[in-house]
Amino acid sequence: MDPDANVPTGAVPPFDPELAVVLEALGDEWRTPVTPENLMAARERDASSRPRPTVEELRADGRYEVTELSVPGPSGGPEVTLVSTRPAGLAGRPLPLLYYMHGGAMIMGNAWSVLPRVQSEWVLPLGMAVLSVEYRLAPETPYPGALEDCYAGLVWAAEHATELGIDPDRIVIGGKSAGGGLAAGLALLARDRGGPAALGQLLLCPMLDDRMDTYSNRQMSGIDTGDLTSHATAWQAYLGDLHGSADVPPHAAPTRATDLSGLPPAFIDVGSAEMFRDENIAYADAIWRAGGRAELHVWPGAYHGFDGMAPHAALSEAARATRTRWLRRLLDRSDSTKTVI
Repeated sequence: MDPDANVPTGAVPPFDPELAVVLEALGDEWRTPVTPENLMAARERDASSRPRPTVEELRADGRYEVTELSVPGPSGGPEVTLVSTRPAGLAGRPLPLLYYMHGGAMIMGNAWSVLPRVQSEWVLPLGMAVLSVEYRLAPETPYPGALEDCYAGLVWAAEHATELGIDPDRIVIGGKSAGGGLAAGLALLARDRGGPAALGQLLLCPMLDDRMDTYSNRQMSGIDTGDLTSHATAWQAYLGDLHGSADVPPHAAPTRATDLSGLPPAFIDVGSAEMFRDENIAYADAIWRAGGRAELHVWPGAYHGFDGMAPHAALSEAARATRTRWLRRLLDRSDSTKTVI
């Protein structure tokens, strides 16, 4: 693949002015492409940029109940850690659950660092429980390890809904970036195995296509917060010997799916100025073509991860509010239906 093929020089969508200021302030050091040789250093930089909070810190002076759970993993695999958080003091009626996968290109990140934002955006405002999955990372554990970890945890959660205080009929699976790709793959896997049926799938700038051959991948490489070299490193780490073949399963790279029927309603959002733009748009379109439900938002002038890097920008606030409204509508509809029944 020629990264420069069919890409007009300088023809890129402009960044939103507020977001551009934040990106420029980071300088050039963060733009070093991730390779197999410097992966460990990249992980160290990532860990220092988003420190892992303790359970006590996540409890936030008693506003949340937070527990680390070790549950049975996939056959032949280790136990899976699920970090449980819910509003404190809500007993009685089972809560809806957001089953969440963190980002990090399948090669970095953790289940704890994402929770402060998840708690403030959804746990308290919507009265939801959350299980954040500490799945195994590549290349130490290639596909299907991470996805099987996520599936094992989902099955366990649905089977232990009563003790968790959750409603098994109101489970939303979601994630961001690599976690969004895992969430999409998990929805496909649960459908194909007859596993727990999710109420919806929340896919935030999901990493969906290992082929990296879309126009936006080439157009925005090295201009967005990612580049083709780093993405190739991540997919190679995750897919191992499958990388570059025609045999990559749709559960690993959901844009390869030829059947997107029977999936839960999806929320998909992405930036107009990021590499994943075209594969995200194509995935929403494929869901519609299969007769499914998808709500797609393309944020003008946004790069990958913009809302985390510039949380106070007007566009970031709009994106967060839109996601929350979708979740609220989804949960309200399901609650209303159950009440009528």
